[in-house]
Amino acid sequence: MQIRPSSIAPYVAAMAFGMGGEAELCQAAEPPGLPSYLSDRGDGIPTSLLGTYVREKEFIFYPFYEYTRFKKFEYKPSELGFTGDQEYFGKLVEREALLFLAYAFNDSLAIEFESALYASADFTKAPEDSSNLPATLRESGLGDTEINMRWRYLKETESRPEITFFMKTVFPLQKDKKLIGTPVWEFAPGVVVTKGYSFGTLAGRLALGYDTGEHKAKVDEWAIDYVKRLDSNWRFALSLEGAQVDEVSLIGELQYTLTKNAVVKLNMGVGVTKKAPTYAPEIGVMFRF
Repeated sequence: MQIRPSSIAPYVAAMAFGMGGEAELCQAAEPPGLPSYLSDRGDGIPTSLLGTYVREKEFIFYPFYEYTRFKKFEYKPSELGFTGDQEYFGKLVEREALLFLAYAFNDSLAIEFESALYASADFTKAPEDSSNLPATLRESGLGDTEINMRWRYLKETESRPEITFFMKTVFPLQKDKKLIGTPVWEFAPGVVVTKGYSFGTLAGRLALGYDTGEHKAKVDEWAIDYVKRLDSNWRFALSLEGAQVDEVSLIGELQYTLTKNAVVKLNMGVGVTKKAPTYAPEIGVMFRF
């Protein structure tokens, strides 16, 4: 059974605003006595999720749903198992029910696991594509599954930014799929540089990518992130994120604290360039233990 945002949003909204009074008494407050430059994010290690940090000995459990639509999905028929190497722009809709887990062993080392436990993709080829590729394709099953090691090499001080290194590994669990999952091993080492200011917290992220299919390294992703705590319950995050140089998206997120252990995350990405996803809403509730 597919999960649709319209069926989830009313219940999450009701929880968020119905429990607002409790959130003020049981907010997920950071440890007292933090310096001002940590007021937006706390003292946790930055995770791969926008505006999300994991503290020492903390476990994060985050089930969420993401819907992604490409109005200009670049493809070659040969990449989908058919004849033809000419590039076209078709349409693609992805629906994913995902699970994200994270745990910090100490204040410097953390591990993440993320998987699209159920993913579906509906593809429509370009009208001018005269190849033997069918007019529509559909795939479903297990989507991208990965682990991510995070090592905070240098903690932030009043005058010095924080530096965190990471290594993402994507598993080749869908060798026969073309639209979902990953057919080969993928590795993406990278770095995050973070600094807090009075107007908010800025972070720059850069990762290289290597897969066992093409056997060559390239820029996997880059991002400039902004995080601001609006009050004790609300936090706002914004990111300009790119995959290589021609797939750039602007992503905004609101986080609302339900209780000291639960946070609602409402996320929306919109494409800035032609090849990026046209829009990609995400919704979920994050639990911390």
